Amino acid sequence: MPSGQPFFLPGGENFKGMKEILNHLFEHKSFNSEEARTILTNITSGRYNEVQIAAFMTAYCMRSVTIQELEGFRDAMIDQCLDPQLGDYTLIDLAGTGGDGKDTFNISTLSSFVVAGAGHMVAKHGNYGVSSGCGSSNVMEHLGFRFSNDPAQLRQALEKANICFLHAPLFHPAMKSVAPIRKSLGVKTFFNMLGPMVNPARPKFQSVGVFSLELARLYAYLYQKGSSEYTILHALDGYDEISLTGAFKTFTPRGEQIYSLDKIGFEAINPEDIRGGGSIQESANIFINVLKNEANTTQTNVVLCNSAIALLTLHPHLSFADCFYMAEESLLSGKAYASFKALLELSAQ
Repeated sequence: MPSGQPFFLPGGENFKGMKEILNHLFEHKSFNSEEARTILTNITSGRYNEVQIAAFMTAYCMRSVTIQELEGFRDAMIDQCLDPQLGDYTLIDLAGTGGDGKDTFNISTLSSFVVAGAGHMVAKHGNYGVSSGCGSSNVMEHLGFRFSNDPAQLRQALEKANICFLHAPLFHPAMKSVAPIRKSLGVKTFFNMLGPMVNPARPKFQSVGVFSLELARLYAYLYQKGSSEYTILHALDGYDEISLTGAFKTFTPRGEQIYSLDKIGFEAINPEDIRGGGSIQESANIFINVLKNEANTTQTNVVLCNSAIALLTLHPHLSFADCFYMAEESLLSGKAYASFKALLELSAQ
């Protein structure tokens, strides 16, 4: 239910105590985009303590975020992020919100290297796992990658490896006070919803997986207001990526579409086949095995399907099958692995 009267007082008095904010939420009221933007700015600028911030996050675990709130939270994050100065490049990001509770291996990160191996420049935005055990930053760091927010290094990575990795904490310093609270809570919060939306490189192309159909629709509404080319996808059995456990739905500038498994030429797999392993080490092992084409067929096919959707975002005139073959060529030829090795070597310099 909308708030009716503006929550913040006119005349520039834009600070409200957390007690008032929580009471507003407890009364089943929502915030408009500017109010949400101001609240998140006040949170990241240290105007509330950890207990108050945790209470605010928890309130959003028990209610749906509105389009206006999501837009305001997103804008506050973008306002405060560091600029990687990559505006000269045509970029794509492949990311998932996480929070689906499925414990899959690092599919979108692997797909990022497949897309880079296929000749496209990727600005991969990633972070440590919060609601999952092993986020993209966990596995990249474990494999020896050194994070950087130096624009010159990022540009060199794009030029030499076709991919750069944007470790979220280095680009969103305002989130420093929030990160330990998210980690302590250990559950998905509205920050999971924001992750793919706040890539500091502002890529023109995005392939985004989300954990619920409701959130997919919110994303679609916000993305269609921008100028980017996008695919928002959600597996109908709850994954924030193409899982091959069942059908999935996509939202693009050309509309909505449901892909059944038989439509793309696959049979349903066992969910256990795409679990991420019980530790970062196991996740890293799967990661390398996929890139070296030593993984099992199921793991490889899941990565190739997610890569294909990203390539379809870049080439909307092609078919899913065309893009799958492009992804397959990148992986089987070793180009995806070469991209990974080049990025790793550059980070060590």
